[in-house]
Formats: sequence, structure tokens, C-alpha cells
Amino acid sequence: MNKRQALVAAALAGICASTTVSVAAHDGPAPGDKEKCFGVAKAGQNDCASSDGAHSCAGQAATDNLPTEWAYVAKGTCTQAGGSLKPVKPAKGAKPAAQP
Repeated sequence: MNKRQALVAAALAGICASTTVSVAAHDGPAPGDKEKCFGVAKAGQNDCASSDGAHSCAGQAATDNLPTEWAYVAKGTCTQAGGSLKPVKPAKGAKPAAQP
């Protein structure tokens, strides 16, 4: 491996490490005056992993308002927006929603 390849590999490793840390931190408790609201995220605008395991990253919701996708909203506004504060549990034996 030459110096250029080593530099590119190090840069990619750094990007992957920072992405992993930010995703792990993002999936924790809601920040301050926000709460997780399931079923209100627009396609590509979910805040983190789906509750059914279809994907593990933000921005990967396939369609609008999937009950397994969530976004942070202001506390007290989730149910008014048509969402749920609890994730929808997939039926036994059900496969995660297909992602394009």
C-alpha cells in the first residue's frame, strides 16, 4: 500500500468512525424539549433506525408516515400530528419493510 492509499484508507476510517458515533448518540434519549414520534417521518427524513430493523440509519425511510419510522418532534405534539410515542411491533414472523 502506498502513501496515497494509506491516506485515503485513514480518511475513510475516520468518516466511518464519526458516523457510527453520531448514529449511536442520536438513537439515545430525545434532546431537551423533543420526543420520538413514530409514524410522522417523511420519506428520507427519519431521525434514526427503524423499529422493525429494516435499516439502521437516519434518512432511509422509504415512504412517508411508516409506523416503524420516527422523527423528533416538540414534546406534546406527536399525537396531534397523527403519530405514536411507542414503536409499532412487527407481527411474529414478519419481515422488515422493504427498502428501495
